[in-house]
Amino acid sequence: MARPKRVIIPVFIPNLGCGHECVFCDQRLISGELKPVSADDVRKAYSDRISPAGAELAFYGGSFTALPTRMQIELLEAAQQFLGLNPDNSIRVSTRPDCVDDAAVERLISFGVSTVELGAQSMCDDVLATAGRGHTSDDTVRASGIIKRAGLSLVLQMMTGLPGDTRDKSVYTARRLIDLNPDGVRIYPTVIIRGTRLYDMWRGGQYREHTVGEAVVLCAEVCALFQNAGVPVIRLGLNPSDTLSAGDAAAGAYHPAFGELVYSQMYYNKADSLLEGVMPGSGAILTVADGCVSKMAGQRRVNIRGLVEKHSLRSLKIVESDIDPGEIMIEIMP
Repeated sequence: MARPKRVIIPVFIPNLGCGHECVFCDQRLISGELKPVSADDVRKAYSDRISPAGAELAFYGGSFTALPTRMQIELLEAAQQFLGLNPDNSIRVSTRPDCVDDAAVERLISFGVSTVELGAQSMCDDVLATAGRGHTSDDTVRASGIIKRAGLSLVLQMMTGLPGDTRDKSVYTARRLIDLNPDGVRIYPTVIIRGTRLYDMWRGGQYREHTVGEAVVLCAEVCALFQNAGVPVIRLGLNPSDTLSAGDAAAGAYHPAFGELVYSQMYYNKADSLLEGVMPGSGAILTVADGCVSKMAGQRRVNIRGLVEKHSLRSLKIVESDIDPGEIMIEIMP
């Protein structure tokens, strides 16, 4: 019998605790939450969310460890009953690299927090400065070390397409994050949100849009680096929300199915490599894991058409089998 899926219970603390104004940021619009969170909100969030597999209460949005200490304690105290509902329940917080020290981590541990997410965004200091992040790559290295030494799980977030960013800088960032030995990463391509400084920069011609197509190609490359290093990619792209889909995402790499587009691109890249050197006019059969045919085929079969055209194939068929997800087996028919 399949194990029940673990439930993630998000609690958003939009713009709280952060004294900086990143050019891309409006956490209220990104999260869909327009009011501050309270201890009662925390209790309501988990009151009817019971899972046999346990659940994770995740404080997203703002910089948790930058909140006033009393507010941190109030929110974490409100989560203590949640921890007692199931021995597999856990708490996760998100914060900034420059807002992590030993005292903050000790406080989190005392209230049962098991995972800390850091918004690293880039490991290139020029990109961080242009984006108005207010921290450096060294802050990310230092904070990651504190979290790992304390025995907590570490999740790192990176962004692609920030002002001043390039393909090479994003690849460099991914490699630097891998060196920090995280337990997972989230990859967020830059989205231009109305009302942000980045929106004004874009409208004024100081910033060129990081398109969905560009982001898919780049994130597929970056995602492959993490996978090859054994680092799970737990999120690709912003979580869709009514406000973003209704037009607050003015431009940039926002797509409700962004992750699927990236994984489809990764399948294309791998199949493209396997087909290198195949004689023109040949037929090919690609075998993928059960349930992965659509990812290999791409939206509207774009991958099939692209591979057939690039390699001058007579035919290309995709079948599924009991192999590992992401793996592709190839059979060539002269």
